[in-house]
Amino acid sequence: MNGGQWYSLLADVVLVVHLLLIVFIIGGLVLTVIGHFRAWAWVRNLWFRLLHLAAIGTVVVQSWLGADCPLTVWENRLRALAGREPYGDAFIQYWLHRLIFYQAENWVFGLVYTLFGLLVVAVFVLVPPRLPRR
Repeated sequence: MNGGQWYSLLADVVLVVHLLLIVFIIGGLVLTVIGHFRAWAWVRNLWFRLLHLAAIGTVVVQSWLGADCPLTVWENRLRALAGREPYGDAFIQYWLHRLIFYQAENWVFGLVYTLFGLLVVAVFVLVPPRLPRR
């Protein structure tokens, strides 16, 4: 593999990590609500819940500051280093980008992220995590 191929591969890895983070943030909320009603103990794990809250909190603060997501910046930089356009057209890459990246005004993203963040906070309060036992 030459340098460009390595950068391209690393960019694809960053894209997959980005998708996994999105799945964690959305899925974490959905599974916490379902888990509350199904009495799944793990959804009250303090570390899981704090990590989930921190993840969406980071996204909300970034949107308020008008900052680009570091994962997107990193992926685009790696693609440029590979000599490729920031959004390539390999099959999986194409569909991951279609799922993750969409066009709207910045205030729309900020509003959606903030409302989702408030929902996560509400669930954190209504379905509180349990403190670890000593």
